[in-house]
Amino acid sequence: MADSTGNEGAGRVADVLLAFLDGPRRLGVSAVARELGLSKAVVHRILQTLVNRGLLLPDVDTREYHLGPAAAAIGARALRESDLRTIALPVLRELQQATGETTTVSARVPGGRVYLDQVESAREIKMTVELGRRFPLHAGGSSTCILAFLPDDEVEAVLAGPLDRLTDRTIVDATGLRRRLDDIRRRGYACTDGERQEGAGSVAAPVFGVDGWAQGAISVCGPAARVDPAARERFVPLVTAAADRISRGMGWRGGIPSPEGRAIA
Repeated sequence: MADSTGNEGAGRVADVLLAFLDGPRRLGVSAVARELGLSKAVVHRILQTLVNRGLLLPDVDTREYHLGPAAAAIGARALRESDLRTIALPVLRELQQATGETTTVSARVPGGRVYLDQVESAREIKMTVELGRRFPLHAGGSSTCILAFLPDDEVEAVLAGPLDRLTDRTIVDATGLRRRLDDIRRRGYACTDGERQEGAGSVAAPVFGVDGWAQGAISVCGPAARVDPAARERFVPLVTAAADRISRGMGWRGGIPSPEGRAIA
């Protein structure tokens, strides 16, 4: 029983810290308690523990909290040691030169995915992304490319959960999203136009790990007026070839697992 209670407590601490990866940079006790379904007293104790260890910092004026220097140090260390980021970065530089638009790499994390890095377009008007912020898996090219190539139970968990509308073009019904995922699996890539962020167009492809499941995704993104259907068609072979190179650098040798776990072509 004590071990179970300890695991539950550790899980709550982790969930509170992970809440700061989403949405606003600063959160108060009430917002965290509401999001996680915990009592304010429990959340307050956890927040104080995280403050004492430098993982969070309090704002005395607003009574809200934001990530602290220890969290930043952990994030920086994780980036330095990320195999996916290290392998992807030189490929992203080449892809940016070939397309002229911003290129990104994302990693799967619990509850969604985060951008690990980007190579920005040299153009005056360009797309940039927020590194380290967690985004849901149901909206956007990188997100849906990851979701399409996850085990069935993880896909079904996302489909059964809340599908928040991020823009007018976000797919928010499970049936429509299921069709979209089937299409991504057939094609091996995703094209989007304002699905996660208004006015943005992108082409994304999954990055596979040695086990054959999606570990992340890469994308080319820019203003929708430039990344139009003709541009997306030109970018598709470049993006899919780049994703293949990165996947093989991650140890992937071709094929993806079937629902039963057997590798298939």
